[in-house]
Amino acid sequence: MQEIERKFLVTSEAFKNEAHKRTRLVQGFLNTHRERTVRIRIQGNDGFITIKGKSNKSGLTRFEWEKQISQAEAEELLLLCEPGIIEKTRYEISIDNHTFEVDDFIGENAGLIIAEIELDSENEPFSKPEWLGMEVTGEVKYYNSNLSKNPFKNWKNES
Repeated sequence: MQEIERKFLVTSEAFKNEAHKRTRLVQGFLNTHRERTVRIRIQGNDGFITIKGKSNKSGLTRFEWEKQISQAEAEELLLLCEPGIIEKTRYEISIDNHTFEVDDFIGENAGLIIAEIELDSENEPFSKPEWLGMEVTGEVKYYNSNLSKNPFKNWKNES
């Protein structure tokens, strides 16, 4: 139940030409405590409840438990979520033996595009596509739970 993941900013929309799958996601958080988050997500026609723990020191690894629920259940649970529902389009791009999930945010996080790759170990090598930019793994402000509270549109006003 461990997730090992690296996150990167995306420098162009070239990834869209390489995507083999595109899905709309809507998600909210029942709990955004710094030690754990409880997320509700609708991904296409499926619902999910996910619990994530605090990241380790490197920011790469954390506990993750996920269970599929019905779309109707997810819709009801979204009504109970904390303010700040996130909407995005996820693109899946296969490169070698890995899949990059690229989230193109809309709404209050429009303009932010983040690529994630899940790995089997923290040191696992992978090919980096040319549209992959600066690594933001472990930078809390890029966590979806934080984007729900402090959306990307507000960042330019921060000092």
